[in-house]
Amino acid sequence: MEEKIIISDEMKAQVLTAALPYIQKYYGKTVVVKYGGNAMINPELKQAVMSDIILLTLVGIKIVLIHGGGPEISSMLKKLGIESKFVNGLRYTDKETAEVVQMVLAGKTNKDLVSLVERCGGKAVGLCGIDGAMIKAKPMEDDFDYGFVGDITDIDPRPIEKVLQEGYIPVIATVGIDDDGQVYNINADTAAAEIAAALNAENIITLSDIPGLLRDVNDSTTLISEIHVDEVTSLIESGIISGGMIPKMKSCEKAVRSGVKKAVMIDGRIPHSILIEMFSDEGIGTLMTK
Repeated sequence: MEEKIIISDEMKAQVLTAALPYIQKYYGKTVVVKYGGNAMINPELKQAVMSDIILLTLVGIKIVLIHGGGPEISSMLKKLGIESKFVNGLRYTDKETAEVVQMVLAGKTNKDLVSLVERCGGKAVGLCGIDGAMIKAKPMEDDFDYGFVGDITDIDPRPIEKVLQEGYIPVIATVGIDDDGQVYNINADTAAAEIAAALNAENIITLSDIPGLLRDVNDSTTLISEIHVDEVTSLIESGIISGGMIPKMKSCEKAVRSGVKKAVMIDGRIPHSILIEMFSDEGIGTLMTK
């Protein structure tokens, strides 16, 4: 049985006092959190993430929660007897798969997260890119056929801003739509970066299943704590940024180049990693700045 840690009232007061400068720094600012990985699956981590988000909201920080849902989509496709196909790491999305993506992301996954926020004592409103034509998209332009995987053409932040103004946490599923009403599957990291830029966010935080960007993927002690946007290309060429890390770091780069002050990738497997990142000088994970 885990031993309960008892914190004195004096220690609680010291912790709150130490947090004050960081609260003042972020008060009234918008912070985008891209939610995924193990933190979205493990019940204890989910609870910790929601607690962090609600606390930040209560001290006057505007939090926008953006999520994907790859495992849930794969599970539903399997139940429906539809084969999951991937091209260059992206889910091939035919018309039938696009319908499942919309059903799972904008339906079950999104509303489950809204419900969890509410159960933890917060107030949330679920949105997806279709609402208010918030995320406009077109077919991804590449030498490969991805089906209805979309590139974002425009973000209308007004639906998100309205929700924030009313004191709710926007929980956003990353599906997009074109002028003809066709739904597109949008990479959640890409959508988070574009939305952060459109909102003039102070910060974008990406929860991952690794400590951050590592020089050696097999050695967690080789964490790169900070990089400059101009280093991304050379780090890709050298192979330090590779595989699934490429779209994540490129999304961070896009956000920072578009006006977001900093982008951070943190280890979502660590309980309360969001608070550790925001309420300490050292932070956690890999920070990208301009």
